[in-house]
Amino acid sequence: MTQWLLLTATLPTSPSALRVRVWRALKATGCGALRDGVYLLPATAPTADALWTIERTIRDGGAEAHVLVVTARDDAQEAGFKALFDRTELYSELLQSLKEARGAIRKSTEAELHKALRDFDQQLRGIQGIDFFPGKVAERAVAAVDMLRREIARLISPGEPTPRPDAIERQPLEAFRGKTWATRQRPWVDQLATAWLVLRFVDPAARFVWLENPRKQPRNMVGFDFDGATFSHVSGKVTFEVVADTFGLLEDPALKRLGDLVHYIDVGGIPVDEAAGIEALVRGLLSQHRTTMRCSERRCRCSTPSMLL
Repeated sequence: MTQWLLLTATLPTSPSALRVRVWRALKATGCGALRDGVYLLPATAPTADALWTIERTIRDGGAEAHVLVVTARDDAQEAGFKALFDRTELYSELLQSLKEARGAIRKSTEAELHKALRDFDQQLRGIQGIDFFPGKVAERAVAAVDMLRREIARLISPGEPTPRPDAIERQPLEAFRGKTWATRQRPWVDQLATAWLVLRFVDPAARFVWLENPRKQPRNMVGFDFDGATFSHVSGKVTFEVVADTFGLLEDPALKRLGDLVHYIDVGGIPVDEAAGIEALVRGLLSQHRTTMRCSERRCRCSTPSMLL
């Protein structure tokens, strides 16, 4: 049986300041109301500690409040308690909005698409923050946001690679030094982060080519982040993670966290707090250097664009 926190509160009708403050705090916890003045929250909820704070706030305001730790008397009551936290309606509204957004995706500007995606990410995280018993509809919502992210990525950055089901094999760093690395024009976060990783940990003298057509990659180059490249998406990993894993770099906690960040911005998944800021920074850099990352000459030997890496 689930352990529950039960808050009982008797609040004065006036003055209203305490009542309003408590109501806002309760709403933020995602608690369920058994009736007016009786509120329920799973003891394991991330917001559970806030219920004890609310109890102290009420008492400090001169009113009466108690937090009790309880369990349901039987399965039927347990089911009734959990039903108070059914977020299906919230997820359904989000799914409908996502459906409408996908229908208008080709009519939107790049800035509008990124803003819409940020808004949907924020909405999803808000619902997940108060969804203490996630089910199938939560999985559908996560999948729908990730699908929108992929569609936007394909529209803005054509040639986004399809994940391969391969195993990742360790390789010696020495075999990849003195090489020129090739990827698609107008690179996005995964490509830029991978280029930085190569320069920082694989080969500080590496050079890069930004291909107009990846299918015409010059010989003797190391391709990355496009279908058929030496390094690209593998199973659940994006190119940055694949390169890092290939050279045993994911054992570094900092690089592992950076990999999580790149993964989220590129294909979605588990949210990372810094993602919105990094994404905005990269888009700003790309808008300032639109011609820097273009190279149509087949045998081009472009130097690394240091302002981006």
